[in-house]
Amino acid sequence: MRTLILDGVLTADQAAATVRSILADQRTDGAIPWFTGGHLDPWDHVEAAMALDVAGEHAAAGAAYRWLIDSQNPDGSWYAAYRDGVASERNRESNFCAYVAVGVWHHYLSTGDDAFLEGIWPTVSRAVAFVLGLGRADGTVSWRREEDGSAPDEALLTGCSSIHHALRCALAIAEHLEEPQPDWELAAGRLGHAVAHHPERFLDKDRYSMDWYYPVLGTALRGAAAKERIERDWDRFVVPGLGVRCVSDRPWVTGGESAELALALWAIGESTRAVEILQSIQHLRHTDGGYWTGFVFEDDAIWPEERTTWTAGAVLLAVAALGGDEATVSVFGGDALPSGLTEECCAAVH
Repeated sequence: MRTLILDGVLTADQAAATVRSILADQRTDGAIPWFTGGHLDPWDHVEAAMALDVAGEHAAAGAAYRWLIDSQNPDGSWYAAYRDGVASERNRESNFCAYVAVGVWHHYLSTGDDAFLEGIWPTVSRAVAFVLGLGRADGTVSWRREEDGSAPDEALLTGCSSIHHALRCALAIAEHLEEPQPDWELAAGRLGHAVAHHPERFLDKDRYSMDWYYPVLGTALRGAAAKERIERDWDRFVVPGLGVRCVSDRPWVTGGESAELALALWAIGESTRAVEILQSIQHLRHTDGGYWTGFVFEDDAIWPEERTTWTAGAVLLAVAALGGDEATVSVFGGDALPSGLTEECCAAVH
């Protein structure tokens, strides 16, 4: 828990309270919904599970991954949303399904549990196969498969950035298990190239802050290109002292986006600004250790009136990275992850 102490953000007692707030919402079957009585989506479920691992709650995190094993569809997917263990939205979103690889590799690095990694490998492999089955000719990935099996010929920058990160983690798992996956290498390289260099291949969601920082968070952008991207829209999305807007044209800051931006800033060496962002959202902290989802500052109002496990999880992961937690540094820093094919090779293939 030492890595979860950060001046102006979390004391040891506060970090412990935030961890307890996630555990309190976890169901007995391992599922981690947004809040007790709320729905679960597979991506945010994984984010909360990773936060449990950085706090040393490995058994609870393991239960969350067992839920994914037990709930996976035969085609390798998960549904977009579940409530009380039953699918409530039956479309399947590609980035939701891919993210299991990020969590699994993080859990392995946190625990060193080879039996876990070997046991969940078929789950990860099937999930990646489902995601790559939604691949488009330009190297991007369609964002969902509908209940009827159709898929829109459209890709989202945020989702594809997350999938790129997930493919790199999946390759790390495959490499560790000596299970070569050349198709994954090609897909990771082509997708990373598209994210970094071809914004025209994605739907225009520029008003969303996630489209701004996710190419960095998803490890597709590093160095000067990453810093230039962050600087370009800093004033459009960051509200000093309050956090990060979810969308540029609304007076609404959100804890999840703020903490994820902090994690992206840390990844490119901007730790001072990362800490400042995390400090700025402490007005969203509840006395029970959880975090409100967002705040409408023109109305001086918390909205929505919910404290989400994934917001708390994002805060804990950002603090853990800044605190030097080895698993979190490895997964989100990206330097130790396989890259797939190089940008030059992917450009030549395309």
